[in-house]
Amino acid sequence: MTNTDTATETVTDEVVRDPQAHYPENSPQPVAPPPKFDYDLFVIGTGPGGEGAAMQAAKGGMKVGVAERYRQIGGGCTHWGTIPSKALRYAVTSTMKSLKNPVMRELGFSVAPTMEQLNRGTQTIIGRQVSMRQSFYDRNGVPIHRGQCRFLDEHTVTIDHGEPITAAHFVISTGSRPYRPAGVDFTHPRIFDSDTILSMQEKPTSITVYGAGVIGTEYASMFRNLGIKVNLINTREKLLEFLDDEIIDALSYHLRDQGVIIRHNEQMDKIEGRPDGVILHLKSGKVLKTDVFLWANGRQGNTDDLGLENIPVEANSRGQVVVDEHFQTCLPHIYAVGDVIGIPSLASAAYTQGRSAGMHMLGQASGNLRLHDIPTGIYTSPEISSVGATERELTDKCVPYEVGQAQFRSLARAQITGETTGMLKLLFHRETKEILGVHCFGANASEIVHIGQAIMNQPGKQNTIEYFIETTFNYPTMAEAYRVAALNGINRLF
Repeated sequence: MTNTDTATETVTDEVVRDPQAHYPENSPQPVAPPPKFDYDLFVIGTGPGGEGAAMQAAKGGMKVGVAERYRQIGGGCTHWGTIPSKALRYAVTSTMKSLKNPVMRELGFSVAPTMEQLNRGTQTIIGRQVSMRQSFYDRNGVPIHRGQCRFLDEHTVTIDHGEPITAAHFVISTGSRPYRPAGVDFTHPRIFDSDTILSMQEKPTSITVYGAGVIGTEYASMFRNLGIKVNLINTREKLLEFLDDEIIDALSYHLRDQGVIIRHNEQMDKIEGRPDGVILHLKSGKVLKTDVFLWANGRQGNTDDLGLENIPVEANSRGQVVVDEHFQTCLPHIYAVGDVIGIPSLASAAYTQGRSAGMHMLGQASGNLRLHDIPTGIYTSPEISSVGATERELTDKCVPYEVGQAQFRSLARAQITGETTGMLKLLFHRETKEILGVHCFGANASEIVHIGQAIMNQPGKQNTIEYFIETTFNYPTMAEAYRVAALNGINRLF
């Protein structure tokens, strides 16, 4: 048999039919060819959530493409939020700590750094982050399409109205931006939001921060460390109500002790920008005037230019997409992760959500990668971090718990570094000694919390406060606080 004959036989194995013809009832039916897509997965946005999904899927063998509307990858986390704000915070805290050092004062050092000087290293750090993250995409063969991505239908998108791109799956990871209410003139040179505040050129003598959530309290603390007079306006009864009450009290005390004026249960009436400052009129009748104003009250999901009107997926009034426990939207092949789905709105959570979505597509995981125990990380001065239940939650559930505390002022390492403000608090079950919550307030809290997080997630009897009593910690270290807190808690039992 010739090669031609073999080819002919191979072709005739497929059922090819005229759609107009009539076929017997039990004859083989035509076989539709499988759908062809440009990508197995197309990710919209290159922030932590998009990166997590793209890398997980690519390493799992999927053909992946991503879209990014900005010139550089990394999303708001890299360019406007987490990285630049934490870089500025480090510059502020390290500089002011050095200037307050008795040795530096004795040597006659007394300077006032400018905002430009404090921000000088930020762009270098951002550049390193972009370069590193670009290498991830290059190494895994994931092309980046530049421009605004919009859905044309359930399996098709276009970049800046260019050629259609098709994919079997999508991940929406477009992030969020500061919510901007009508009536606030954000074009005024003295009125900022959390995306624009880092571009402030001159250091003001006073600032009003409207909104006392995570972003508001972080910036209030940072600016007060620079010697700027701060008004912190809270629309609720307490600061950061999701935290343990004792941590809330400690944060409130230390902010006030540093000189921050906190006003609770207030609502904006109007904001008046003037050439020499900004006047905030509150509905309670109070009127505040400061050099600059920072709006830090809420965020908006970036879904308004995504073409969602062409598919069944909808966004709520804040631009957020509703997903299930697998991060699937109402269309199972379209996922959404990160800030665009709302709380917890953390870069750390977004990356894990993206990985979880990727693993779900690959059939490698049916859960959501331990997203039930995401630690908080709040970069005030001092830091706050916690994981697990609060005293308020345990009391409401009638759980018999006990508390173990370690005051940082009693730790040798804290005494050496001079960072004695703060504490570590362990909540554990009185009978089983199971660790139920870890709460830390003080220097390096966001690092310290992970030790407790690891132990409290061990199975069965391996999660016990006695682990910290029986373990030898390096001395002097901040981690030693776990031993001190565990002993303090065990001594309360009878």
